[in-house]
Amino acid sequence: MHRPITGFRLDEAGDWVAILGCGHPQHVRHNPPFVRRPWVTTEGGRRRALGQLLDCVRCDRLELPAGAVLGTRAERSLPGGAAKASDDRAAPGTWHVIVVRDGRLRLRIAALHIDAPLGPGATGVVPPEVAYRLEPLEPTRFVVEQHAVPAGRA
Repeated sequence: MHRPITGFRLDEAGDWVAILGCGHPQHVRHNPPFVRRPWVTTEGGRRRALGQLLDCVRCDRLELPAGAVLGTRAERSLPGGAAKASDDRAAPGTWHVIVVRDGRLRLRIAALHIDAPLGPGATGVVPPEVAYRLEPLEPTRFVVEQHAVPAGRA
């Protein structure tokens, strides 16, 4: 999944790390001849790279970023039947974690080809700015948690 670069920091070894809009960090080394990113070696180059997209494999794997903190929790319920489905989208920089309390539902994330049934105690994770659908397979109670990485903690 492609994510915009929102900032940079140096790691412990002095290598540049891009901070992505999803909250994940990603090394952006200039290591010719294997990796050519001369822009990362200058402040102007890094500034021009802000907003450029990088492929975030951690988003593809639905990994909640390290340092993400719980913001809000919303208790919800849906009656059974696909006609009662709920469509939603996580806001920029916000991850949704769905925790099923009772019943069963299906989590569909078309952009990532995910179609996962969730039962009691199961969780589903949705990256920022990704549309998803919750289809109750029976009457279901669940919680939608919103997590985000505070600025400077990625």
